[in-house]
Amino acid sequence: MASSTLVSVEQYLASVYEPDCEYVDGEIIERNMGELEHGGLQGLIVHWLLSRRKQLGIHVFPETRTQVLPTRYRVPDIAVTTKRPSGRILREPPLLCIEILSPEDRASRMEDKIDDYLNFGVPYIWLIDPQRKCAWLYTREGSRQQVSVLTTGNPRIELSLAELFRELSEEVDPE
Repeated sequence: MASSTLVSVEQYLASVYEPDCEYVDGEIIERNMGELEHGGLQGLIVHWLLSRRKQLGIHVFPETRTQVLPTRYRVPDIAVTTKRPSGRILREPPLLCIEILSPEDRASRMEDKIDDYLNFGVPYIWLIDPQRKCAWLYTREGSRQQVSVLTTGNPRIELSLAELFRELSEEVDPE
C-alpha cells in the first residue's frame, strides 16, 4: 500500500498546483483533465453559461477552489453561483457544480466528490461523460438520474445534451 505525505490546510492554500489539485483531509488529490474532449466540453459549457449570465443572474467559475468542509477543498470543473462571491475561494455552496469525466476517473472518487458537494449544500450537480455522450443530474433530494437535458431550478437553466455534443463534435474529433 502506497503511503502519502499529509499536508496542512495552510500549506495547501499557500501552494500553486498546475493544474490545481484538491485537498481531502490532509491529502493532495490530483485531478484528471487535459484531453481535448474534456477541455472542449468545459469551454463550450462555460461559454454557454457566460453568454446567459446576466439574463439568469448567475456567476460562472471554472476550476475554482471550493471549501466544502474545514479540511476539504474541491475544484469543480465549473461552479455556478447566484451571489457574487468574495475572497479567493468559494466558501458558500454554489447553485451548481459541473464535473466532466475523463477516461482515467474512477467511480468511487467521483462519488466521494459528489457526496461532498451534496453534503455541503450544493442543490444541483451535473456529471457529464463526453465519451459515452451522456450525463447525470444529482440533487440534494437524492435524485440521481440520467438525463437528456441538464437543468436547475431558480434560476431555471436548461442545457440540451444533444446540442452540446453536436457542438463538441464540430470542435473536437475524438479519434
